Amino acid sequence: MIADWGIRNRVTLVATLPAVVLGLILIAFFTSSRIADLEQAHGDRGRALARQIAASAEFPLFSGNIVALGRLASSAAAQADVHRVAILDPSGAMLTEAIASAPVGANPPGGGRQSSATSLLRFEEAVLPSRVDLEDPGSGSAEADRPAALGTVVIELSRQRMEDRRTELLAIGVMALVAVLLGSLALARQMSAGVTGPIRAMAEVARRIGDGTLSERVPVMAGGSLRRLATAINDMAARLETAHDEMQARVLEATAELVARKDEAERATLAKSRFLAAASHDLRQPMHALGLFISELAQHAHVPETRRLVRQIAASAEAMENLLDSLLDISKLDAGVFKPNVRAFPLQPVLDRLAVDFTPMAEERRLHLRVRPTTQWVESDPALLERILINLVSNAVRYTQEGGILVACRPRGLQVRIEVRDSGVGIAKEAQEVVFQEFVQLENPERARNKGLGLGLAIVRRLTDLLGHNLSLRSRLGAGSVFAIAVPAAEPQGTQPQTEGERAPGDLAGTRVAIVDDDPLALTSLHSLLLSWGCQVFPADSHENLMMELATRGLLPQVIISDYRLRGPRTGIDVIQAVRNRFGPELPAILISGDTAAETLRQAQEESLVLLHKPVRPAKLRALLNRLIN
Repeated sequence: MIADWGIRNRVTLVATLPAVVLGLILIAFFTSSRIADLEQAHGDRGRALARQIAASAEFPLFSGNIVALGRLASSAAAQADVHRVAILDPSGAMLTEAIASAPVGANPPGGGRQSSATSLLRFEEAVLPSRVDLEDPGSGSAEADRPAALGTVVIELSRQRMEDRRTELLAIGVMALVAVLLGSLALARQMSAGVTGPIRAMAEVARRIGDGTLSERVPVMAGGSLRRLATAINDMAARLETAHDEMQARVLEATAELVARKDEAERATLAKSRFLAAASHDLRQPMHALGLFISELAQHAHVPETRRLVRQIAASAEAMENLLDSLLDISKLDAGVFKPNVRAFPLQPVLDRLAVDFTPMAEERRLHLRVRPTTQWVESDPALLERILINLVSNAVRYTQEGGILVACRPRGLQVRIEVRDSGVGIAKEAQEVVFQEFVQLENPERARNKGLGLGLAIVRRLTDLLGHNLSLRSRLGAGSVFAIAVPAAEPQGTQPQTEGERAPGDLAGTRVAIVDDDPLALTSLHSLLLSWGCQVFPADSHENLMMELATRGLLPQVIISDYRLRGPRTGIDVIQAVRNRFGPELPAILISGDTAAETLRQAQEESLVLLHKPVRPAKLRALLNRLIN
């Protein structure tokens, strides 16, 4: 415990302890010596008084004068500290007894009071007859010549006054000890202040230096070791201040260089973003037109060889569209423009569509896809949850060489656990977090196009985070993988409205569609596709030409489709607003854009417009048109 004390307490202890110990020794010695002297003096007084009474009682004992003996005893009992005086005959019988503060008189033999040996001192003195020796002192034995005692004098002295004196001496000793202790403490405090004061001042200066006030210095006001310590602290502070100034100057230089590089990187990033945005838009335009032309081409009758080529062209275009859609989904999620539509819905329709979509793909790879039926309802966004499961099943089919894939769900308390199990190559434990990053493909070092871009699991992670669903992975190399999603369970409800995936395309014959696009290729492809569906189309490359076309025909459109980016100051949103102002605010509208910027997505959402990104899949466009006009 002393090891935890400060310097001041240690100095106080060192200065106080010897003085206190010495004071205790001296006080104990002198007090015990004084008490011993008192004991000796008390005993000498008692013995002298006993001899005096024995000498005075010789004649009354010889003559048998009991009254004189009583007076003698009473006179002795009246003296200070005398408690009892008794005179006994040679046989030990009581002749007379006197007790302090008691009447003087004769007492019967053996009638004296008994006193405690601890509070009384007892003295006995024999009463011897006086005689004159006439014979030669050298003759005879001493024992034979000793006269017989006439009686015995017994005196008992009280120790009370001696005890009071002892207590007084002890009290004086304690007070002296307290005085010594207080004096020692005062002296020790004064001495410790002279030692610890400079040290505390140095500690405070060191604390301020540690807090960053490097200009602080210790005042040099002591000598010896304290002076050397203060000088060393001041030298250290000076060196620290110099080093800090140099470091600050270097930091400022490095910061300026980093700012310059950051500005340069931001300019490069901005230029890259502008380039990618322009390239994405310019790439999506011909891909959009290509997809529409291929869809229209597929509707015509062809010889088998030509139909095979059409299917191959469609597959290549679809692969490119899938890659662009993945990039678009990543940009949407990063932009934070997705607003989940969470509601209760049954899982079985989603599982049915997964089975329909992926069974042919699994059979082509000689895999067995099993989707267990369920009656569970969940609380989530049905479209986003289906997209998560599509990515997981697609990933499982792509990386499973033999065996099969199982999609199943089971209740877990208040949640439903949806699992996608495969018997594929598995994922090493150290790579199980890496696979959720963008463009990571563990089994595709050659970047084969048929294995995608490595964005599927990145999209899954972002979508589960957006929905607040827990995503877990359990896998082992050579033993397959299990991806699981925990979705809140919901109570079964009434009949649910059909989703977009459950709606049949329907018949669009006679539907009046106004389209606006400043790209001739995109306008021609969309015009041609709509005509092949039986629509009545009003094509234009600007708002003014569209209004002129509608005025010339004298017909009202049932739906308007406009590209977002047009020549001139107007955008597709402006065109849709103008047409709605002319033909009614309830006119259905579709906005098509090759621009994936977050601002475009936000503007479309603010105007409550359906936004399709190029390239637009014809089937999706047809289903959307059918839903809007109905």
